[in-house]
Amino acid sequence: MVDKFPIPPEKAVPMIEPHREAMGDRISGFPWWLPAIIAIAIWTGFTVFTQSNYREAFNFIKIGLSVTISTTLSAYAIALVIGLIAGLGRLSHNVFIKNLATLYVEIIRGIPMLVLIFYIALVGVPLVVDNIHGLGLWLNQNGYEVVGGILVKFENRAVSMNLRAVIALSVTYGAFLAEIFRAGIQSIGTGQMEAARSLGMSFGQAMRYIILPQAIRNVLPALGNDFVAMVKDSSLVSVLAVRDITQVARLYAGRSFRFREAYTTLAVMYLTITVVLSILVQRLEKRMRRDVRDHGEG
Repeated sequence: MVDKFPIPPEKAVPMIEPHREAMGDRISGFPWWLPAIIAIAIWTGFTVFTQSNYREAFNFIKIGLSVTISTTLSAYAIALVIGLIAGLGRLSHNVFIKNLATLYVEIIRGIPMLVLIFYIALVGVPLVVDNIHGLGLWLNQNGYEVVGGILVKFENRAVSMNLRAVIALSVTYGAFLAEIFRAGIQSIGTGQMEAARSLGMSFGQAMRYIILPQAIRNVLPALGNDFVAMVKDSSLVSVLAVRDITQVARLYAGRSFRFREAYTTLAVMYLTITVVLSILVQRLEKRMRRDVRDHGEG
């Protein structure tokens, strides 16, 4: 049988073999940037172990690695609590609480992070400590010597710069995490809250057992990305003379004048940490998507 409407040869669509199409997708989707970073890390590692100047810089700078890790973990743990409270406050029906949480978020988001670190560490913390000390003196004068004696011991010199750096980072990142939690809670349908309330749950119980577990699951990748960002931003605490890897690298460079060795080693150390964490976050995100897809199909 002859086709009444033959397709002209110039308009015919060429057939693409499935295996070629799949190969093309794999090539285009392959993270070519990752081998480049691995090559940089290998080159740096080879340089560190073969050249004495780089090896000396690495051995000196790695002393501050424990401070960087402990500062980041402590600050992020506190920021999670602050962010969750502020995020819930942003969704509160109480006008005072909602506006207070919004004020906190807007102030933090409107000021550069370096300025916030200076202000919180050198102005905010001393102000709070002085007020606590003054409260202790007042309690002592009014006969509450047990509690007053404890509060009087709070002095500015007792608060180390490491602790001030942790407080500054946690307060700053708490505002960013508040927006993540707020978006995660709002992504859950209102019908689930209504269903939980119809079962006799209070608002707090519904939020704790129904809404928050789902919201946190949805925002885990975003929380992971913010943790990676905090690792990089923790370098800002070096302005407070906290001996993290950035501050130690600055000290080494100022003492030896080997700026290339010091800052090349420092940059690769940060790059290695952040890339490893980013890969872990990406794997977590893919796993969560696969779980959601499997549950949806089930």
